[in-house]
Amino acid sequence: MAELQEVQITEEKPLLPGQTPEVAKTHSVETPYGSVTFTVYGTPKPKRPAILTYHDVGLNYKSCFQSLFQFGDMQEIIQNFVRVHVDAPGMEEGAPVFPVGYQYPSLDQLADMIPCILQYLNFSTIIGIGVGAGAYILSRYALNHQDTVEGLVLINIDPNAKGWMDWAAHKLTGLTSSISEMILGHLFSQEELSRNSELIQKYRNIIARAPNLDNIELYWNSYNNRRDLNLERGGDITLKCPVMLVVGDQAPHEDAVVECNSKLDPTQTSFLKMADSGGQPQLTQPGKLTEAIKYFLQGMGYMASSCMTRLSRSRTASLTSAASIDGSRSRSRTMSQSSESGTLSSGPPGHTMEVSC
Repeated sequence: MAELQEVQITEEKPLLPGQTPEVAKTHSVETPYGSVTFTVYGTPKPKRPAILTYHDVGLNYKSCFQSLFQFGDMQEIIQNFVRVHVDAPGMEEGAPVFPVGYQYPSLDQLADMIPCILQYLNFSTIIGIGVGAGAYILSRYALNHQDTVEGLVLINIDPNAKGWMDWAAHKLTGLTSSISEMILGHLFSQEELSRNSELIQKYRNIIARAPNLDNIELYWNSYNNRRDLNLERGGDITLKCPVMLVVGDQAPHEDAVVECNSKLDPTQTSFLKMADSGGQPQLTQPGKLTEAIKYFLQGMGYMASSCMTRLSRSRTASLTSAASIDGSRSRSRTMSQSSESGTLSSGPPGHTMEVSC
């Protein structure tokens, strides 16, 4: 396994007074399934895992996660963790187009590239944050390498293989829609697409005008040919680390995420359904998602309560309200609040948390 490239870049974000630019290092390493590029921010912290992200189809690590990791309140998190942002092969900025006939790795093989990254960096454990295809890849990795994953934040995960009906619908859609439009339908809700907001226009241009669109199509095909994760609550195949499942209201993958929640250990799983967030919560609601991630990390023992912002002011009221809903619920509680309040509530350890915020 050899390093192919290492460059230094400066993260583009507004700096707070007295804050210095954060230096990132981009590396490429060879794996049994080809080269993979990843960017590292920060320095390793003693006795703390790295945060490792994996993006969805049609995006790279910047277009998928930049809004989230540049959000002001997220700085409290990134100061405490080294971050590794993985680009799927051929998705990194400036990536050359793969030659005709190139066999793109399957999602299982993309997951098998992660140990090469961790070995190169000499990192022993991670907390994964994945979106869509990236969430599937991190889940597959966690199933195969349980001892190296301390927690997972999975946005828009679909753990199921495509059925025959889905496959046929996909083929018919491909006859009338371009690859870029099909991917947009995967990323965003139909309501968002019909509104054609500035965000939609931005990402439509990013995908449709991408110089590596042929590469994106290969990643898209691998996603659509994914195997079933075969998750089973109480079975041998399950995610054994703490998991936070996230999906936006009316998102294309809402039903799949709900089904995934039903297959995981309720004592280890939190389910977060975000109102007013559409198909990409990390882009449209970075503040609320940051708050949820802080609580998730706090539950794992990595974030002190003093780091909380809006949540610390609302938690007492939230828990009091939640306690009155149904005291007989032993495994799951649902807490609903106005999206305008900007607050989230946290279920106690050992319970599934279902939140509309």
